[in-house]
Amino acid sequence: MSNIDPEPTSSAPATPASPTTPAKPAGNDAPHRPPDDVEEVYYEGSPLVRGAIGKGMLWVLAGCVLIALAIAKIVMDWKWPWWVTLACFVLGILLFFVPVLMTKATRYRVTNYRIDYERGLLSKNIDTLELWHVEDLSFHQSLLDRLLDVGNVTVISHDDTMPKLVLASIPNPRHLYEQLKQRVIAVKRQRGVIKMDPG
Repeated sequence: MSNIDPEPTSSAPATPASPTTPAKPAGNDAPHRPPDDVEEVYYEGSPLVRGAIGKGMLWVLAGCVLIALAIAKIVMDWKWPWWVTLACFVLGILLFFVPVLMTKATRYRVTNYRIDYERGLLSKNIDTLELWHVEDLSFHQSLLDRLLDVGNVTVISHDDTMPKLVLASIPNPRHLYEQLKQRVIAVKRQRGVIKMDPG
């Protein structure tokens, strides 16, 4: 019977853990992954002028009436001061730009966490609606809106300052509506907000 030497054991000391690498906790004590707070912008911009054709045409029509009055005064030689004629011309031209100014005075910024609603040309007012406050969303697109590829997304929330917000004349509105639907659900789950229907 031959003698078999046992396998040699390493006499080198165990390598200590790197001081910069923390030991991983055992069991369920592992820390949660840090939340992803990267803000992704879904839409940023003003309502499109082509989406306000209905209201805009009224302003354009009013401008045409004023200019027509000024021209009729010159042709018919009506007896009123010259400055009235000039005022009709100037106001008529300015009314053409009212629809553009109305749309540019409003701006939306829709992200995966909140909606910023900005108003004003010279002075600015901004209201913020957190997505976890949103209770319901609705989408509307008329036949003309479909031809122009614009539409409205209405946001209903239990926010005290902004319970109803209409994102008007948004380009490609159906895509934004679907994004908001999915994101509202995700944010509510993340915050542990559960909607209970009374039964």
